[in-house]
Amino acid sequence: MAPLTQLAPGDAAATRKDDVVVLVVPADGSYLAVLRTATAGLAARLQFTLDEIEDLRIAVDEACAMLLAVAPTGADLTCEFEVTPEALAINVTAPVKDSAALPGGQSFSWQVLTALAGTVSTETTDEQATIRLVKNRTNPT
Repeated sequence: MAPLTQLAPGDAAATRKDDVVVLVVPADGSYLAVLRTATAGLAARLQFTLDEIEDLRIAVDEACAMLLAVAPTGADLTCEFEVTPEALAINVTAPVKDSAALPGGQSFSWQVLTALAGTVSTETTDEQATIRLVKNRTNPT
């Protein structure tokens, strides 16, 4: 697992205005409960409804499952949560063996993600893939 690092006040990540939570877990299905729980806690902080919280938990689980299918053995899964007054954005990233192996926009998995999370996008390189989920708040304060 990647080591935790402390940020100096001048680091770019330390100067973000929004709340950001980053969790790194082994790319193994047994650790997905940690990410689902973090998702629920942060969504509750933004006062999402119970249905929206459950939708996000399922969406994070589905995004992780997609990446676990293409991640090499022994890899880490990184989940970055960006908390803003308007939305919860979640980036799930893993190294990949084959970036072309991610499901496309017409796959059932992709349709599930879009229905549950709202805005869904991917970014892939030769080395890693990221699935981004953005759930806007219905009534931001």
